Amino acid sequence: APPPPPRSFCGKNMLGKRLQDTAETLIIGGGCVGVSLAYHLAKAGQKDVVLLEKSELTAGSTWHAAGLTTYYHPGINLKKIHYHSIKLYEQLEAETGQAVGFHQPGSVRIASTPARVDEMKYQMTRTHWHPTPQFLIGPKKVHELFPLLNMDKVLAGLYTPGDGHIDPYSLTMALAAGARMYGAQIYSSAPVTGLSPTLDGRWDVQTPHGTIQANRIVNATGFWARELGQMIGFEHPTIPVHHQYVVTATVPEVKALKKELPVIRDLEGSYYLRQERDGLLFGPYEREEKMVLQDSWVRDGVPPGFGKELFESDLDRIMDHVEMAMEMVPVLKHADIINIVSGPITYTPDLLPMIGPHQGVRNYWTAIGFGYGVIHAGGVGKFLSDWIMSGEPPYDLIECDPNRYGKWTTVPFLCAKARESYGFNNVVGYPKEERFAGRPTSRVSALYDLLKDKCSMGFHAGWEQPHYFYKPGDDVGYRPSFTRTNWFGPVGRECKLVMEKVGVIDLSPFGKFIVKGKDSHKLLDRLFANTMPKVGLTNISHMLTPRGRVYAEVTITQLAPGEFMLITGSGSELHDLRWIEREAADGSYEVDITNITDSIGVLGVAGPNSRKVLQKLTSEDLSDAAFKFLHCKSIQLAGVHLRAIRISYTGELGWELYVDMPKMAEVYQAIMEAGQEEGIDNFGTYAMASLRLEKGFRGWGAEVRHTNNSKTLKHVVLQKGLLLTSTLFTGSLRCSQSHSGWFDVKYGGSQCNVGERQTCPVPSCNKIRKTLLSIKLA
Repeated sequence: APPPPPRSFCGKNMLGKRLQDTAETLIIGGGCVGVSLAYHLAKAGQKDVVLLEKSELTAGSTWHAAGLTTYYHPGINLKKIHYHSIKLYEQLEAETGQAVGFHQPGSVRIASTPARVDEMKYQMTRTHWHPTPQFLIGPKKVHELFPLLNMDKVLAGLYTPGDGHIDPYSLTMALAAGARMYGAQIYSSAPVTGLSPTLDGRWDVQTPHGTIQANRIVNATGFWARELGQMIGFEHPTIPVHHQYVVTATVPEVKALKKELPVIRDLEGSYYLRQERDGLLFGPYEREEKMVLQDSWVRDGVPPGFGKELFESDLDRIMDHVEMAMEMVPVLKHADIINIVSGPITYTPDLLPMIGPHQGVRNYWTAIGFGYGVIHAGGVGKFLSDWIMSGEPPYDLIECDPNRYGKWTTVPFLCAKARESYGFNNVVGYPKEERFAGRPTSRVSALYDLLKDKCSMGFHAGWEQPHYFYKPGDDVGYRPSFTRTNWFGPVGRECKLVMEKVGVIDLSPFGKFIVKGKDSHKLLDRLFANTMPKVGLTNISHMLTPRGRVYAEVTITQLAPGEFMLITGSGSELHDLRWIEREAADGSYEVDITNITDSIGVLGVAGPNSRKVLQKLTSEDLSDAAFKFLHCKSIQLAGVHLRAIRISYTGELGWELYVDMPKMAEVYQAIMEAGQEEGIDNFGTYAMASLRLEKGFRGWGAEVRHTNNSKTLKHVVLQKGLLLTSTLFTGSLRCSQSHSGWFDVKYGGSQCNVGERQTCPVPSCNKIRKTLLSIKLA
């Protein structure tokens, strides 16, 4: 490759100022998300924050956005993003002196079917996770808040005070003013023409005006994200979609109102509607067969010079929704349309943005894929700033991890899922939702063809994995509900199978890594709050952040001296791998790390008869004395070489069998044939989840999460007078019996691998406690 252009200030006249030649964090993209990150980093005290914008701030999707803001989100984690955005917008004008045009009349989500009422009741059970108020209201209150509604179909509403809308352009300019006020440098007309990683993990960022060397870069380029990623070998799964909204002229009934109308979201009509001056603005989400993808930009790139342009509007495409809006808000029938805005917004396959550091390259971060960038901008800027400044995310947001996608995320999959996600914008949000467009991907285990017609498949990080199995007479198919579902009976049957007989489950979606080399033990000992298992043994360990929060839960087996196999959940595969690779690189550990997820299949065999069935197929002694719990052995089973670990997430007697994927079906069929006398059958992940909950086994991402382990980490063990902990800990220790007082303990340095002797300072105790302790962070 040709050498990068020399660093210079040749663009001084075009830029209006000298181009800075170094940056701690360099943000690429001047929409509301990128500018928010510059503002938050600079305000947090980071020096040398630089933002590069290829044309002018807000170009892309920000400038034409409808600007809706809401505390509501059907999930839990993203509500924090919404909360931080709104709280920032409320005070931003006073802080910067820049008007932002923020209106907070509240919002009402309209329920016009019994299923929608159930959905709102379900959401009300989750509202107390957050400080923002939310109310389930009846038709009378709905009409009081929005007197222009036709109430014939309204059954209930979900009312959120404090919601509203903001002017996206003014918001971005206020954030930019704040960023500059705190010391950030913002350069417009500064497109990035090349990205070159350096050996020490930094980046040379080339522009027509010279080169900036940055310690980290953040891709916040909106619908240009894919093109920027391609500069360094990534194919980010983002695609522009056409979104339209309609603006009316003055409506007399609106003008006559004494206060601003709340934003409404007619969920069955699949549109939002808000007051715009003395008129109305409403935007629909068409069904997937009618919506339009700008897929040519994925293939050919964004047209040069496109930035503040719009697409040609198409009222016919949204006419079904227009008619439903007129029925719900009758004054629309006589309103004059003065503008139809049709612009590009960016979608990912699952509609959620991609936020955080990317696996596979050092110090490359993304803040891309925002279908709702205005409400996300403030919170995402704070989230990423906190992460960059402290070295760890402030709370769990794994559903937005950019590493949830992989090589299986092809362009056909992206297009199919984006189309589905746009069309499903306002569908009923049931628990355990499944969406079927674009499936299956290339990620199927060797059992897929054998099992696909016998079960309900779930989607896990690109994999197809059985949720539960059908029997004659069952109500088959996907039947989500807020009450008892059609899988209740089959899952109960599978639980009974595993508790009383023997069952087999496909666990191939597990993330699987091999870590080996001179420093493998040293690296893993640093990362995990546990001692590493001896050769042939397995343990369950927690990978910790610098503050002692649980970043991941991993099963670790030492296969041979210095060679470890790490197993994690399917949704955590690249999330965990990135953290391990980063620590290995930053610490200059001499290790080889290999991702073997796709090449190794996994069968779980569990239940009281599991030993009896497997023993028929191997000469290896599987007795309790010969093959103990949490032991691993290489064995021949049905003539196939594989690794067997005596462990089962069901809590029953069982083994996990790790076998080369091409041999997996052969082993499965042999096990099923051998177990006929013992009543063997299949079971799925729903039954496994039920069984592990009954045993009190916690699951990372559910009962064990990054957020709720920030103050105390339980189950740190004293063995032989040594505190078994991670070298990352600095904190306090307390006696596990009746003494609640904390006393200081500090761990750090390369020589501290397992801790040191500690005694309780209480005079009446004054001895080492060889039992469970707690760690409290200093």
